[in-house]
This record gives sequence, C-alpha cells and structure tokens, in this order.
Amino acid sequence: MGKGDRKTRRGKIYAGSFGKSRPKNPAKHKAKNAPAKARTATRK
Repeated sequence: MGKGDRKTRRGKIYAGSFGKSRPKNPAKHKAKNAPAKARTATRK
C-alpha cells in the first residue's frame, strides 16, 4: 500500500485517477447516499 497501489487513495492521487476510494465529486457522492426524507403517515 502506497503510491504504486492504484486501489488506495494515495495511489489514485499519484496516478491521477478516480474511483471508489477517490471520487471525483465527494459532495455529490454523499448527497446520493443520504437517507431519504421520512414520510408522514396520512392514512388513518
């Protein structure tokens, strides 16, 4: 694990690539995985 390992964050920074450990847009990634808003019960 280090600069030569493309599966790690440091390796991806060194290689200039993106993936699971280094997403291109982390803010967008977090928004997608946020829990859905709770729905209120309308039926009685």
